[in-house]
Amino acid sequence: YAGREGSSFLILSPPPQIYLQSQQPPGSQNYGAIAPTTNTAQFLQTPGNISAKRSYLAVGVLCYINLLNYMDWFIVPGVLVDITKYFNISDSSAGLLQTVFIFCFLLSAPFFGYLGDRYNRKVILSAGIFLWSGVTLGSSFITESVRHLLIWNGFVGIGTASYSTIAPTIIADLFEKDQRTCMLSVFYIFIPVGSGLGYVLASSVTQAAGHWHWAFRVSLSLSLTAGLPLPSHAPFFQTIDHTSTNTYFFWCDSRSFIWSSLGVTAMAFVTGALGLWVPLFLDRAQVVHDLVPPCLQEPCKSPNSLIFGGITIVTGIVGVITGAGVARRYKKINAKADPLICAVGMLSSAPCLYLSIMLAARSILATYIFIALGEFFLALNWAIVADILLYVVVPKRQSTAIALQIFVSHLLGDAGSPYLTGVISDALQTRQTDSHLGAFRSLQYSFILCVFIGVLGGGFFLLTALHVEEDRTEAQQLCRGFYVRL
Repeated sequence: YAGREGSSFLILSPPPQIYLQSQQPPGSQNYGAIAPTTNTAQFLQTPGNISAKRSYLAVGVLCYINLLNYMDWFIVPGVLVDITKYFNISDSSAGLLQTVFIFCFLLSAPFFGYLGDRYNRKVILSAGIFLWSGVTLGSSFITESVRHLLIWNGFVGIGTASYSTIAPTIIADLFEKDQRTCMLSVFYIFIPVGSGLGYVLASSVTQAAGHWHWAFRVSLSLSLTAGLPLPSHAPFFQTIDHTSTNTYFFWCDSRSFIWSSLGVTAMAFVTGALGLWVPLFLDRAQVVHDLVPPCLQEPCKSPNSLIFGGITIVTGIVGVITGAGVARRYKKINAKADPLICAVGMLSSAPCLYLSIMLAARSILATYIFIALGEFFLALNWAIVADILLYVVVPKRQSTAIALQIFVSHLLGDAGSPYLTGVISDALQTRQTDSHLGAFRSLQYSFILCVFIGVLGGGFFLLTALHVEEDRTEAQQLCRGFYVRL
């Protein structure tokens, strides 16, 4: 029985004898997420373990798959204007497309997290890639009903869950401390880059081919290249002997894990709503300004997906690099640097997003500028929030912890925010008289909810900062062997 006053965590291990000692728990490995007893260089040079060169190769492959993963996520938002015209659907039905995808994703994440902590990760990754690639191809042949597209989009979510749950823990197995933060930064750069390329690919292919179905087919051809060789003999790709796992850390006792997960949930809510609706919102704003004619038949020749995709790529790269660099330097003087930077990012993005929404009725250029600033501040957090989880949760439970965070953040975040935004927009649109101006205003006012959620997320990260030092110390003690046998 151990832990801080007023709370406890339990460590189970036979035989039935009581003593306190500082030793390495039997069967535990040093995964790199918590400072191990040997340094990274020694680990990488140990016979039978992966070399430094193959470590970087593995990270490169994982980053490439992450790029393709998020490109697939944002194919639908990139051609949402065309899909709404093709199926003649309302805003709420359009929002349901992304909601079904995220909902299936989050339901699958805990299952794949459980498997990732216990079985061969390479097999799980390969199966997920095969599933999402095949379903993406099937989506390109749907012509009759939007319901069929909803179902296929849900299966894509299941396939991507296998990858998103396991990949960060593989990087944590290979690197530690500042090197781990750097590698996670590189990995998470491909979230905004892949998202932006998804918009660009979807829009450009649709314009070139004359139909939005071709965007899914081109995406499939790229996904097939994801079957690159991974180092199968590496420890993190082998089946994990879960019978020897005798250290259990209950995440409910880690308050920094809880508050940071709620902060990630707020991020997911904001990015989910904006990611789906911003190109359509900008298109309606341009129609109101008489900059483009209304789209009466697809393909709709709108540049907004291309522009928004480019903004997402640039701000994502700059934001992730800036956030990781500031965190690496600020941690030397303040152990609470990570959650504080995340709080600044969320609290700074909220007013930028509000100004971008309100100024759309007056200036499209100003809207683009403040969208870029809002995305930059949100991107500061991508690599940092993953690093927080990896040092407050013991290594053998990181896949499950990531899966749990994915489940909560998507369930309460972007699983509902696109649909909720669409429902609010439909409700407001019924009260408008002018069809084009009403469609613009209704979507504009429905976005204001995202601003309040962004401020709330900043508060969650401030609460994380109150507990992160204590929780990190407890996780390090568990990893290094300060434990009690009962």
